Parts: sequence; C-alpha cells; structure tokens
Amino acid sequence: MQITTVEKNVRVSDKTMLFEEVIPLGENARLWGEFDPALYTLETVLTVDAGTARLSDSHNVNFGLREIGVDGTQFTLNGQRIFLRGTLECGIFPRTGYPPTDETAWVKIIRAARSHGLNHLRFHSWCPPEAAFSAADHEGFLLQIEGPFWTNPGKGDPLDAYIYEECDRILRAYGNHPSFAFLAYGNEPGGAKHEAFLAGLVEYWKGKDPRRLYTAASGWPMIDDNQYHVTYKPRVHAATVRFKTEPYSSMSDYRDFVAQWPVPVVSHEIGQWCVFPNLEEIPKYTGPLKPRNFEIVRDLLAQQGLLAQANDFLMASGKLQTLCYKEEIEAALRTPGFGGFQLLDLHDFPGQGTALVGVLDPFWEPKGYVSPEEFRRFCGPTVPLLRMPSCVYTSDQTFRGAAEVTHFGPVPLPGVTPQWRLLDREGAVLREGSLAQQDIPQGGVIPLGEIVIGLKDLSAPAQLKIELSVGKFSNGWDLWVYPTAVDNTIPEGVHVATRLDESVHALLQEGKRVLLLPEKGTVAPARFGPVPAGFPPIFWNTFWFPSQELRTLGLLMDEHHPLFAQFPTEFHSNWQWWDLATHAQVLSLDGLPQETRPLVQVIDDWNTCRRLGLVFEVMVDGPGRLLVCGIDLQSNLDERPAARQFLHSLLAYMASDRFTPSARPSREELSTVFTEPSLLSRLGVRAVANSAQSGYEAQKAVDGDHGTFWHTQWDGDKPAPHPHWIRFDLDAPVTLKGLALLPRQDMDNGRIGRYEVFVGDDPDNLGRRAARGELKPGPEEQT
Repeated sequence: MQITTVEKNVRVSDKTMLFEEVIPLGENARLWGEFDPALYTLETVLTVDAGTARLSDSHNVNFGLREIGVDGTQFTLNGQRIFLRGTLECGIFPRTGYPPTDETAWVKIIRAARSHGLNHLRFHSWCPPEAAFSAADHEGFLLQIEGPFWTNPGKGDPLDAYIYEECDRILRAYGNHPSFAFLAYGNEPGGAKHEAFLAGLVEYWKGKDPRRLYTAASGWPMIDDNQYHVTYKPRVHAATVRFKTEPYSSMSDYRDFVAQWPVPVVSHEIGQWCVFPNLEEIPKYTGPLKPRNFEIVRDLLAQQGLLAQANDFLMASGKLQTLCYKEEIEAALRTPGFGGFQLLDLHDFPGQGTALVGVLDPFWEPKGYVSPEEFRRFCGPTVPLLRMPSCVYTSDQTFRGAAEVTHFGPVPLPGVTPQWRLLDREGAVLREGSLAQQDIPQGGVIPLGEIVIGLKDLSAPAQLKIELSVGKFSNGWDLWVYPTAVDNTIPEGVHVATRLDESVHALLQEGKRVLLLPEKGTVAPARFGPVPAGFPPIFWNTFWFPSQELRTLGLLMDEHHPLFAQFPTEFHSNWQWWDLATHAQVLSLDGLPQETRPLVQVIDDWNTCRRLGLVFEVMVDGPGRLLVCGIDLQSNLDERPAARQFLHSLLAYMASDRFTPSARPSREELSTVFTEPSLLSRLGVRAVANSAQSGYEAQKAVDGDHGTFWHTQWDGDKPAPHPHWIRFDLDAPVTLKGLALLPRQDMDNGRIGRYEVFVGDDPDNLGRRAARGELKPGPEEQT
C-alpha cells in the first residue's frame, strides 16, 4: 500500500550531490517492534531529461520506525520495556562452511530461536550478510552485531585503525535495518590498554550513529562509556558453580549485582551445559565439515560395549541439561531490573573441542529431549515463576512458595487470577487454589502472592509437580515428599560391609546377601584418573577446559526397576538426586564383564566413554548376591531425607525375592573396582589455606585427583596478596620423608615459585622450618 508520494525538482550541478527531504508518514505510522515488525519501503526514482532522451533510475530502501533506549537498568523499544532473551550465532554452517546469503535460511534460524521463546541473536565476533538483517527485520528479532575481533586492541598497531574502519563499514552497510539494535567491538578483549581504546571507540559510535546502543565488548570491560554491559558475573558459572555447591533453590537472583550499575546488564554466555553426542546426527554432515569427532565417539562406545546405550545417554543427559537451563534462565527472569541474557547456546558449537551445549544441533534442529513448547514455559515474554527454598520435603513440613510472573509481552494483562495446582506423576490434581486477581503491568517482574500447601496428608514417598498459570501462560516445578521417618533397620539376611575383604567373600560363598558401602578412599580410580562425583554436567567441554572438576553428564537408570519401588525417580537425573550424586564415590566398571549394567549409571564424558556407576549388583563366589553402592548412605541421614529414603528402598529391594543379579564377574574382575586407601587417606590429611578460589579449595591439593588443584583467590577487584600458605593437618603424629608436589597441569598460572615448609603440633604456630627452596618451572612432579 502506497502511503505518500513526494516530488521535487532539483538542478544537478556536480557529479555527486546530496539532497535531503522530510517525508511525513502521518500520525498513524506503525512502529517496528518484537510483536509487530512493521516495515516500510522507500522507493526513490530519479528522472533526468538529457536532450531529447529521458533517463530514469530507481533505488529501494527498507526501513522500520523504532527507537531503542534505556530506562534505568532496562532496555526500551519504542518506550516500552523489553528483556533480551538471546542466544549466539558463531558462524556454524557445517554443510557449506560459510553463512547463507538467502533470507529463507535465516528465517529458519530465527524462527527456531523464536519458537524457544527468544527475541535476540548475538553474532559472536562477526557480522552476518544482508539476508540475516532482512530476515530479522521481518521477524521482529533484535541483533547484536560485533566486529570480527577477539584480540588485544589499543597498542597502536594497524589493527586499531582497522577496528574503526571495519565497524564504520558495518554501520554504513546495515545501519538502516531496525533489527540492528546493538553493536560491540567483539568478544572478550585483552591487553593492558584495551579499556581506554574501547572507551574512545564507543564514544565515537555514539556520536556517529545514535540509532542503536553500544557496548565496548561482550564479556568485559564494564566501562562508564558503555550504554549497556555484557558481563559473565551474573550467571551460574561465575566465581563458583551453584548447581555443584548448593542443592536446588529458586530463591536467588542477581538484583544486588544489577544495582551496582546505572545501565542495563546482560549476562554473558550463560549455560554451556553439555549433553552426550547425538550419533544419529552423523548423516546430516553432507558438506565440507565431516563428523570425525562423532565417529570417534561411536567407535569408543563400541569398544566399551556401550553403543546400544548412545541414545539413552543423549536423552538422559539432555533432560539434565534442560533442568539446568530452566533454573538458570528463571534466575535471570526473577531478577528485577535485569537487561537480559545471551545463551551459549541454544544450538551446538562443533569447534573448540566439540561443545554440545544446545538443545538444538548445529543445523538448528531438535535433538528430541525437549520440545519448543516445553522450553517456552520457562523462556518467553511472559513466564510464571515460583521462588521456593527447596524441592525436597518431608511429610511433616509445609510447602511455601512465592509466586511471581515476568511479563514483557506487548500489552498489560488486566484482571488476571493466577491459578495453581499440585499434581501427582499421573497428572491427578491433589490440591489447587487461586491467588488474588490483579492487573499485570508490562515490563517487569510482578509478585502474585504466596502458595502454602500442607504436606502431612499426602502419600509419601511421592514425586509431585506444582503448576502455576497466569492467564494462558503456565510453568511447573517438581517436588519430592518423603516420609518424616523410615525404618532402615538392616533386614534379616542382609549384611553390610565397607571393605571387600575375605569376610565378605566368605558371606557370599555361603549364599548371603551383602550390601557394600565402600569407605572413602577404597574405590579404584578409573582410566585417566578418579571421577569426582557431582550433579551438574560438563561445562563447554573437557578439552577446552581440562581443569574443571566434574567430567560427567548425569545419571541413567531404569525407573521401573524394583530398586526404585520406594524412591520415585525418572530415567534421568532430577533435583532429588543432587544430594545422592554429590555425596558419592563414582565406581569404575571397566574391569567387569560388559554385561554388568549398573542400576544407577553415570554417563561419562564422551571423550573417554568409561563404564561408570553409583550402584551395581553381581553374583560372585557362588550363590552370594552383592550390591555395591558408592552413594554415602551412612552420614547425617537425619538431615538428608532423599538419602534416607533411597537407603530404605535399597534395603527393601535387597530383602525381596526380586534381588537376582544376572552379572557374574570373577573375584579378580570384581577386585578391579576397589583399591587400598592411599597414604593421604590413611593419614586423614585435611588441608586449610589462607586463600582459596571457590571451586579450588585447599582440600583439592590432597584429594588424589591430578585434575583438581588448590588455587588462591583470583576473582574480585583485589586478588589475595602474597605470601600464601596451605596447612596439612593429620590425625596423629607421623614421620615424613618429604613432600611430593605435582604442579598445575593445564597451564602455568598458579604454579608455586619459592617455598618454605614448617612442621609442628600447634595449628596457630608455624613451628620449626624443615625446608625451603624454589621449585623448577614446568608440570613435572617435584619433591
């Protein structure tokens, strides 16, 4: 539809001339936005009389009417607050090796992101072609474009001039696109002078083209010149990994961090939760990029007798990944005044050692373990939220949760009555209620009221779900209710041991049933070293970050197995497993026959494909039946309802006639699972230090795992000053010949230079100096 026409006669007197004209679009001109991406086309026709000939040329420009801005710590679009729900595009195009230049291909990408509740795409250190901008214009998607830089600017090199020139070209070529809302230099700059250089660059951009918002770079620095910040600090993977150190709680948010800054804050590259490779993806690689990485995994699985479980590993690890993304995204949505987040990633990144961090594959296609509809329940313009201190309860407790909704939809929601329901696993409604009717304004996090549910009349143990609906939007959270007390008396005929010794073999030869709970330090290390127990999956991948402690991808089990008759579970990790998975020793089963399938299986890093478990059962030494459990089922059970209930279910299973292990390893094969306690374990060594970075505590220096280590604090404005000390406390006096030190293996940072060793019997007194010296540089062990 033609809106208006303007004609003007001009006299051309030079080869190049500039003419400006104001074209009124009227009071009812439509604005471009996320929910109504109205576009206009300006057709310019130049007609020239040249003697007897009339020459004509035309040019079309598409544009949208929009104003991107800030309101305190939040973004605005046309004066309305918005929240960025973004993901990255890192130039991943396996079939061609280059980005598509047709709009259809980009529409597919953007609609895949939109179907998962996103409204924003960050181009990590690159600028896409025209087709991407055009697709985003039509789809109402907001883009952060970056220069092709991940370097050390500000040194006066030719690079500095190139940064200005290249970004000028980007602005000149694509500046009219309404989707082009944000610009950054690139990714994670380095160098001593990068802050001053980037401050000047941002000021230059702001003066040159005020149609978008500018930040120095993604990740850092957070300088005063930025119109918004993109920082890694408000995310689960910050100074520590919350899912590793704390059980589930949805009480936290990032409001304290946001309050420190006067402009919007966007969390940088959140997520990075890995899943197992999808081997069914291999045939998709029909272009220059070949899936040799997946072919290696396939061969490793076949060697280990695990190939038939490949899809099970994918599905179970994918469910865990989804749980982690859900809570991390909800933490961002719960934060008042937050600017948004940028996922790494909605889809996989095949580079940097293979980062399987997406719920979509590199082709932007689903892997099958979470649907877009399910993902949108916790990631979208309008999301019901529930703050609760725990998801594990006992029957004598009362559930209390604070209901909220984050609403960044197109209009307010008037007269909404929030509804809640408590469901059992079959979907039957056990309790339901409503909260006070209210109008939901647009552009923030709105409290809805408190949900209170008494649990004493509910059957336990039970896995339940609480659902909260706000109009047509709903979200849900799992709860577990366990009996307040259970009888965990050892059943008649079941014997409990902590070491696989001759007394245990004697019981098994007599046909007895034995529960083996290995004492700490008696589990043999797996190939490539001990496997630390924990709940969350691998971060990014272990090739790129080899020093990370946790190197597994969750649990896999048969939820219908009688072991779980009194411990409700699914086939994958869920939050009730946090305590069990964290307080455990991972068992290496590589030395057992391949038919020994653990009842609770640990999914290993795809780079090693070890056969791991927390619980397995065998028949050995004749008719005897042995169940080995690496989970700590002895410590503080009064305070650990999930562990207490799991022990109850385990004992009931062992006492039943359904406890019939099929695997029959030899005594020698079984012995490969165990070892004698190490010297450090026998001495009861406890480490204390004057400084430790979260996740790199002093005890990591003596845990027997070469992949973990003690590191002094580095996070924050002022790292801990020298000198540093670490103290080793022993249970009793002992004569030492010396100390063996294995330096950090993956890089030089944190290695020790000069040292002094003191010995004594008073922890508050250094004691006598026994040695001093300087360690040689390098990764080799030294004494």
